[in-house]
Amino acid sequence: MKAQALFAVVSALQLAVVANAEGLNPRHVAKRQNAVSTPAASSSASVSASATASVVAPATGTAPPPLASGTGVPPLSSISSGMPTRTAKAAATTYTPGSKPPIAGAPPLPNPIVPGSAVYPPVDKIPPTDSPEVKEWLKELEGHNIPDLAPTTDGSCGADPDKAADAANRGWWSCGGHTRDTDIVACPDKLTWGVSFDDGPSDYIRFKHVHMLYVLDYLKEKDLSATFFVVGSRITQRPALLIEEYMAGHEISVHTWSHSKALTSLTNAELVAELGWTRKIIKDVLGVSPTTMRPPWGDIDDRVRAVSLAMGMVPIIWSRSPSGNTFDTNDWQVAGGKVSGADSFNTFSTILQQASQMETGFIVLQHDLFETTVDLAVGYTLDAALNHNPKFNLKAIGQCQRIPATNLYVETNTNKTFPYPSANGSKANNRSGAVIALAPGSGKMAVLSALAGAALGVMGFLL
Repeated sequence: MKAQALFAVVSALQLAVVANAEGLNPRHVAKRQNAVSTPAASSSASVSASATASVVAPATGTAPPPLASGTGVPPLSSISSGMPTRTAKAAATTYTPGSKPPIAGAPPLPNPIVPGSAVYPPVDKIPPTDSPEVKEWLKELEGHNIPDLAPTTDGSCGADPDKAADAANRGWWSCGGHTRDTDIVACPDKLTWGVSFDDGPSDYIRFKHVHMLYVLDYLKEKDLSATFFVVGSRITQRPALLIEEYMAGHEISVHTWSHSKALTSLTNAELVAELGWTRKIIKDVLGVSPTTMRPPWGDIDDRVRAVSLAMGMVPIIWSRSPSGNTFDTNDWQVAGGKVSGADSFNTFSTILQQASQMETGFIVLQHDLFETTVDLAVGYTLDAALNHNPKFNLKAIGQCQRIPATNLYVETNTNKTFPYPSANGSKANNRSGAVIALAPGSGKMAVLSALAGAALGVMGFLL
């Protein structure tokens, strides 16, 4: 029941975003051209019962970092869903077609797409599965034995008690935190934070007013890199912002086309459509295709993994503490009025306390979709990590994994183990990822064995 209640809250938040409801100020919502259906596209947070563990106990006696005062970012106590709005700004730099990207061997920037072009599926909606493009991408699954797992109802444990009881066998992350060796869930080096932002490109990702420092300005000033998990349909509205992220040297990864439903609830064809269209528009805008992805709400199981790997995309989620708390800042809940800015920052402070005791580094969930989440990031959370004792090293996720920048994109990948080898050592002839070749009717242990085989290729990919 708790999971269903949380899912209802998140869904209600998204509906409020779309309808510009009284409880959500337009200041905190990236502008959209089309309405969004359920569930919430506004957050990547888990919709499962385990998501309740992400609301960790606030740290006591936490004060805003000294650097936050005087930057123009609102006081922490004022960051809420009811703050007054200000106008967002377009990309600061215009790059011409043919410009050279910062990735060695990457093709030059292609000709620009027309924002809102009708050649792409509707914004924030699952793409049709009968298009020529999707039919072609479905061929990438050939030669891969995708586990025959029935889709979940909505990605939550409470809606599928039978599947929840089998979550460990299913490798269901959002229902119990179950992972596979093919998942990236932390940075290997202690005290290293793999910085990322979900759900953009957003109008508020770059805006400078008086002394206000926003994400790209802040990262440039601090000489930091981040990984941006982008929603494909939002690129149709803001392609110039995606170009600016990429040309500034930040990492770009797939975060589905619509961010409208939990991936474990989709059919294989719908999964292919969500991933394929996002990969396509990124290539249309940047000239490169990412080799990583992040499932919305962290909702992934062995079937979703196999489809993602077959299409050449390694799943990246976020960390959990040894006690099981998910490293979710709950910044997305500030925009919905569910928590305050101070609550979110206290949650992050607790994450830093737990991370400092871990033997590995960590990855945290935060967003650039809402202006409140950006305020929290550039005014508070990033500075808190930089000024923490012991000090944290902030890196993009690919950097913290020591993955060469070229290996983050298909067109520049030079690693001979990519596409990944299958469990029996054979390789697919297509351009995509891990071959999971199993005999028909293979059981759950065979699925796990095949994923483990694919993991060997992932390890090669990281080097």
